[in-house]
Amino acid sequence: MKKDSLSDQFLVNDQIRAREVRIVGDDIESRVVSLREALSIADEKELDLVMISPNANPPVCRIVDFSKFLYQLKKKQKEQKAKQVKIEVKEIRFGPQTDDHDYNFKLKHAISFLQSGDKVKAYVFFKGRSILFKEQGEKLLARFTADLEEYGKLDQAPMLEGKKMMIFISPKKGSSKKEKSEKTEKPQD
Repeated sequence: MKKDSLSDQFLVNDQIRAREVRIVGDDIESRVVSLREALSIADEKELDLVMISPNANPPVCRIVDFSKFLYQLKKKQKEQKAKQVKIEVKEIRFGPQTDDHDYNFKLKHAISFLQSGDKVKAYVFFKGRSILFKEQGEKLLARFTADLEEYGKLDQAPMLEGKKMMIFISPKKGSSKKEKSEKTEKPQD
């Protein structure tokens, strides 16, 4: 049987070992009672006593249907996960002597990546003896950064790692299509 990580996080009914607990619930006034009394109140209502805040003094327990409580927590977590923005990193590769036409083609793709909300990792790959032309690689990446200035901001200055000189550019806030679509999808209250 599959273990449920959420159910392991909470102590329920007889698992609770505190002497006194503060009970809360939908139709229950918040008060401090003994554990035995809290369990009897939960039994009367045919619900479970669930410890939701064990570090409080006294610990806070909620009188609720435990399976329904877990279902609502899972539902909240799923909604939060769906709302997270997933940022992808798109790579663009240059050679030290990249031609203007190739440069413009790759620049156009970088602009579309940044407008769609993705980060861009641009790098110059040095093959063999072309590592002697590091300055050309730096100039190429500086030009690339300057051309993308209105679409994104430079996260990391040109850095040489082995045979690659790379930069990272992230999209400017409010300019990406992902952010705009999220703003239009939110219901107005």
